[in-house]
Amino acid sequence: MIEGRPLPFVLAIVAALSTHVGGRQQVFSARAEAVRVDVLVTDRRQLVRGLTPKDFEVFDNGVPQTVDFATFEHLPVNVIVAFDMSGSVSGDRLGQLQSASRMLLDRLKSDDRAAVLSFNHVVTVRAPLTADLARARSALDHPDIQGETALVDASFSAMMIASGDPGRSLVIVFSDGVDTASWLTPDAVIDTAKRSDAVAYGVAAGTTTGDPFLRRLSEQTGGSLLRIQSTKDLGATFVRILDEFRDRYVISYSPRGVTAGGWHRLEVRVKDRRFEIKARPGYLSGP
Repeated sequence: MIEGRPLPFVLAIVAALSTHVGGRQQVFSARAEAVRVDVLVTDRRQLVRGLTPKDFEVFDNGVPQTVDFATFEHLPVNVIVAFDMSGSVSGDRLGQLQSASRMLLDRLKSDDRAAVLSFNHVVTVRAPLTADLARARSALDHPDIQGETALVDASFSAMMIASGDPGRSLVIVFSDGVDTASWLTPDAVIDTAKRSDAVAYGVAAGTTTGDPFLRRLSEQTGGSLLRIQSTKDLGATFVRILDEFRDRYVISYSPRGVTAGGWHRLEVRVKDRRFEIKARPGYLSGP
């Protein structure tokens, strides 16, 4: 179950999000909702600071857009973490996971918020999105280690929590294996992610190369899939992800000259400079 809802209910949500609505294509008007993109700008792995809206170029389906807003300020963030608690996570691994989660939450500021999920063959929301960080820290005090791995279902739940809030959202999904128990399909959840402003990072531990779904989820939202050899490295990895997310520019624009529905390919550049850019490759719009 997910937040008390049966999985058929969740499937219905995904089906509704993924349904194509026919008819004429509409074009974004001047009053269209703004598109927000979190953008990491580096030059030889060093952060690039001090850029303004005039420094950025954004192309939406190849059409140049006017950037209305760009800031490098450390804005409040929502951190939604989903932890694998299947049967393979036990003993030292469990203790290291608990320690790493507290290390991550200890890095949050008073105006940040956090949500904590765990998953095995079911998904459990242990702490909803909250500013009560003490509650989030205690969410893994009594783990329920058992069963298989519903990685795709858990990622959907995390993305839905992120999408339910207008703030900047970072989703971190940790697993030491591949999906063995989800009801939802990877494609449906990826489509949901394409409609979200959230940035997702996958963390795969152990000798596994990580579930292919985690790589897709990370790439489609502008994040990364990080592989670690041991859960001893988990705390440093979580902190690295949070720091990288905070170091992103937040830019926004109101789409003009492009159709309102379907997949929108995004390209973000810095004018006249060959900086490295990390951002989501596009977004889905429309019903």
